[in-house]
Amino acid sequence: MTNNQALGRHILVEAYGCGYNILDNMRGIQGAMIEAAERTGATVVDVAFRKFEPYGVSGVVVISESHLAIHTWPEYGYAAIDLFTCGDKADPWKAFEYLLDYFKPKRITTMEIKRGNLITTENKNYIAIDSAGEAIVDE
Repeated sequence: MTNNQALGRHILVEAYGCGYNILDNMRGIQGAMIEAAERTGATVVDVAFRKFEPYGVSGVVVISESHLAIHTWPEYGYAAIDLFTCGDKADPWKAFEYLLDYFKPKRITTMEIKRGNLITTENKNYIAIDSAGEAIVDE
């Protein structure tokens, strides 16, 4: 396992202040997301994008190492972007850097979540719940 015993890394990106025309251009977004996936070092296996009326785009690039996904709200200048990679090969921060350059947001928030922490509980941004719905507290 990698990344402090995690199976993968999941970067959540909130991009604000992006241009309307960029966020409403399905072909442009699809191309940028594929390029971002390739820049991580991942293997693209499938692509699905949809343009909504009157505006907005949703899509996913499925990679052997997991996925990159996006949902846009052009009317608010906002995009929600997920960059999830597993293993040692793909670096989601390379996709992040490329997409920042493409979308040119005025403001972003981002966080990285370690996925599949099978051995360690270093990720403090979670609450574990057992099958009865009770919180599990590490002592």
